[in-house]
Amino acid sequence: MKRILSIRKVSKRFGAAPALADVSLDIADGEFLTILGESGSGKTTLLRIIAGFERPDDGEIWMQDERLDLLPPNRRNINTVFQHYALFPHLSVFENVAYGLRARGVREAELRPRVQSALSEMRMLDFARRRPTQLSGGQQQRVALARALVNRPRLLLLDEPLSALDAALRRAMQTELKALQRDVGITFIFVTHDQEEAMTLSDRIALLHNGRVEQVDTPRCIYQSPQTAYAAAFIGQTNLVAARIQEGFAAAGPLRWPCALAEGNARFSLRPEHVRLVNGGQGTIAPDMIRLPATIRRQTFQGATELLDLDCGDGLALTARVGSTREQVADVTVEINPSHLIPVRG
Repeated sequence: MKRILSIRKVSKRFGAAPALADVSLDIADGEFLTILGESGSGKTTLLRIIAGFERPDDGEIWMQDERLDLLPPNRRNINTVFQHYALFPHLSVFENVAYGLRARGVREAELRPRVQSALSEMRMLDFARRRPTQLSGGQQQRVALARALVNRPRLLLLDEPLSALDAALRRAMQTELKALQRDVGITFIFVTHDQEEAMTLSDRIALLHNGRVEQVDTPRCIYQSPQTAYAAAFIGQTNLVAARIQEGFAAAGPLRWPCALAEGNARFSLRPEHVRLVNGGQGTIAPDMIRLPATIRRQTFQGATELLDLDCGDGLALTARVGSTREQVADVTVEINPSHLIPVRG
């Protein structure tokens, strides 16, 4: 991994409240990294420290061989696209994109083709003479991206830039944004609280919780192999199963399976799609599979799938995700592969 940015033990407090605590993170050149977390997790504070709008109390930030946190924002080769695009309403689209270049004294002979090229990449060249108020939300976002990219930054920061869009446009812009990042080859650091958005866009996700890094991994790995109970619950839906490990077996109510972990209490993540329904317990069962009787307490329709809340007895409640069907009978049999019970911390 060719590293472009290295965040080393960064901490930040606002009064008595810690916003970031000992955060370390390496970002690769050309990577699309998403900083994901709920409100108050510290994700926007971290983005502002990278941009230079906040100073860390402790720690360092390096862009390759340059100490970044000692530089003012205007000397960092970084641009930021904010949630509210901050376009100048009295300027045309062209002049909005050209603003930063004019402020830096770029000559007109160089400025014009660079602005036109940036607008062309965003498919906004035909709108160059319009004002921002004459554009849709998606078009305004493209102008904000063009204004950031025209400066040829090495790193682009995006602070929840899709949150103001409606659901359909947001999904369309996610696809465009990912394709754009691949085309321009610039490192993107994207901040969001939306786990589905993070899964769609990211090469890797850095999940923050209470100002600390909970897990950094690819979307697939962080979903299939969460390291903590928080990561398992925040990324998608899961069943957090509290078990007792003794004599080589883990037990949670009627659920019992071989387990090589040390004896004692443990927690496991079991995704709802890995709780399968079988027909009345009929048919051959593989030796490593577990079958349990269960009662459906609630059935929630979600379009292509449904969530079933199951009572498995002896205090064990599980949620199963199944394909949409007619109302299920109350009493069912569930099947679980023990390899899908992933041990988690916390």
